Amino acid sequence: MSPRSQSDVLRGSLDLLVLKTLSLAPMHGWGISQRIQQISDGVLAVNQGSLYPALQRLETNGLISSSWGTTESNRRARYYRITAAGRRALGEEVESWRAFAAGLEAVLRTTG
Repeated sequence: MSPRSQSDVLRGSLDLLVLKTLSLAPMHGWGISQRIQQISDGVLAVNQGSLYPALQRLETNGLISSSWGTTESNRRARYYRITAAGRRALGEEVESWRAFAAGLEAVLRTTG
């Protein structure tokens, strides 16, 4: 996938990726982007310019919360964690994404 088309796809699924990542463990922003890249075997790269506005939006909507903490390298960082509302939203988003992916796959399988 070209970098441009990858960023277009990521833009539509960034909230889902962040919520899923935070459902595994609380972490700071840089850790979130690294975890997404690691889990996707390097296929998905989230740039900081997209991630931090998404984190702010998710926090404003009550889907995540944050607090200050110290990283493994002894630096101060804001740690994010998913809320109960965020877990419910994650379940709904996963269902919606799977339905979308199944529909897309059905179209791609057509011959003609």
